[in-house]
Amino acid sequence: MKVEIGNSVLELTQGDITKQDTEAVVNAANKRLAPGGGVAGAIHSAAGPELWEECRKLGGCETGDAKITKGYKLPAAHVIHTVGPVYSGSARDAELLASSYRNSLELAEENGIKSISFPAISTGAFGYPVEEAAEIALETVIDYLEKGSEIDLVRFVLYDSNTFDVHQEKLHSFDLTS
Repeated sequence: MKVEIGNSVLELTQGDITKQDTEAVVNAANKRLAPGGGVAGAIHSAAGPELWEECRKLGGCETGDAKITKGYKLPAAHVIHTVGPVYSGSARDAELLASSYRNSLELAEENGIKSISFPAISTGAFGYPVEEAAEIALETVIDYLEKGSEIDLVRFVLYDSNTFDVHQEKLHSFDLTS
């Protein structure tokens, strides 16, 4: 599913984030930027050990922030690592999740990246409910793109059909006709 927002395209797809041909993929990282489970484990495994070597030199990453590395053996030239919140049900969770998406987009633009793929940040081991996370993610990205962006393509790469369906339903609920 694709929609045009300003000069950009927002796309939803079901698949494997490590196989994306966008210039950058986003890693739903832990604060140490270490290989782990889920998206982070898959990205580190596909990129090879050089990714962890570079990540170790970055000194970690705070929740809501983002850092960039090379993509190594991934099709993507860059990995943008962002740490989403561990879900607690507080209002701060939503602010931090939105910040993860916004800071990743800003870092991409600062580095001249024109295409980026996001996973559903914080919805795996960090326990964020998919419905809430999808709404925050899409609202943040749409708001960012509506303000004018140099990024041509923002792709959400959703691992399973339920997560894809929820994102598609949420995207349909936004009024993108203006």
